[in-house]
Amino acid sequence: MPATPQPVALLDLVGLSRGLLGERTPRLSAFAARHGAPREIRPPLPAVTCTVQSSMVTGLGPADHGAVANGWFDRTLGEVQMWRQSNRLVAGEKVWETARRIDPSITCANVCFWYAMGGTQEISLTPRPIYAADGRKIPDCWTKPADLRDRLQDSLGRFPLFDFWGPRAGIASTRWIAEATKTIWREHRPTISLVYLPHLDYDLQRFGPDDSRIDGTLAEIDEVAGDLISYLEEEGVRPIVVSEYGIVPVSRPVAINRELRRGGWLQVREEQGREVLDPFASEAFAVVDHQIAHVYLDPSGRADADELAARIQSLDGVEQVLAGESLRESGLAHARSGDLVAIAESDRWFEWGHWLDDARAPDYARCVEIFRKTGFDPCELFIDPAIRHPRAVVASKLLRKALGQRMVMDVVPLDGSMVGGSHGRNDLPSEHRPLAFGPLPSGVPDSIRATEIRSLLLRAIFGDSFEAPPVG
Repeated sequence: MPATPQPVALLDLVGLSRGLLGERTPRLSAFAARHGAPREIRPPLPAVTCTVQSSMVTGLGPADHGAVANGWFDRTLGEVQMWRQSNRLVAGEKVWETARRIDPSITCANVCFWYAMGGTQEISLTPRPIYAADGRKIPDCWTKPADLRDRLQDSLGRFPLFDFWGPRAGIASTRWIAEATKTIWREHRPTISLVYLPHLDYDLQRFGPDDSRIDGTLAEIDEVAGDLISYLEEEGVRPIVVSEYGIVPVSRPVAINRELRRGGWLQVREEQGREVLDPFASEAFAVVDHQIAHVYLDPSGRADADELAARIQSLDGVEQVLAGESLRESGLAHARSGDLVAIAESDRWFEWGHWLDDARAPDYARCVEIFRKTGFDPCELFIDPAIRHPRAVVASKLLRKALGQRMVMDVVPLDGSMVGGSHGRNDLPSEHRPLAFGPLPSGVPDSIRATEIRSLLLRAIFGDSFEAPPVG
């Protein structure tokens, strides 16, 4: 039996990269300097939240754990599944399960890492709004144990859902998560804490990493993360900071589904004058995720895969199309993956829209609707600039909802050129690469794969000389 386990907290500061760690982040920089140079993390493809987090906790790549993106097309249901939350979607033994096999006293808290629901960890916290019958989306969270939810919301207020994603997304949600982490430690003393701190992700996507407006964003995350690190150190917990991916500046989107529509591969269904994707009638369509697009072909073979790959490859902004052997070599050959996977050029990203006339866009296109769109939509971080007096408009809509009237919160723009940053590629310039720093085990090289975070955590818990068992 290894030595007495050392409590460890993995703090995921999404989007933090070498170029952002410096004078604008004095507390994080000082913490890094105390423990040696930050190491670069090499994420899998795609470098997106669900994929990278799953690789960190299992030690497996997406072809093995199955989280091939933040969402995919379920070929059996005929539906796009974005941002699902069941831990059972991720194959492989998780790091806390491995640790518990070695020492049954080990416990784990998942604090807003994705795929938290239904997992074998003892403590869980994840955003989970209430969808009322009258159409309201009520901020809330799901916890394990169930009564943790009430204790957290009694002391910290409701989980700030509208500050976690959407036009209002900002530091309030990250601060709430950090304070919840402290409460969970005081009450449960978990051996492993997995903590997701998303604040940087918002403005880096809105403005890009080179925009001066992120100076204040960096100061905010430095304060909150620095305070949490200090608290954990005082409590005898070993905090290790990581980031999932780096965000790069982007110029404009690639409208892949519109091109598939123009070529006759993608078909739509008209609903009350609006056009929605009809996956059963389509020969091909894309589920987009930042700089990656999974392209699904009709299983009857109506679409010529080679012709389609050549057409996508020819699109302005597409760098590469993976298929067959190249898909296997990339580590993405899984049943959930598209038949083709398109990779955008380094300064481009894929938008989800399939309509050719904005007046015909689905009504949910202008809303924050992460489950209904055919992929990730960063435009949800913005209020449409065409709306005059947006605060008054939003307040009016909320009042109508409170009075029991039907209302659509259609305030999101359709113009993807507003987006300043994106991610998903894993071949980044040095200044944009994700990092790991803090009291790392001895002998960690300057560059590590995201899949090696699992063994790094086990060594941090059981001692530098501990040899992590194989993944599986």
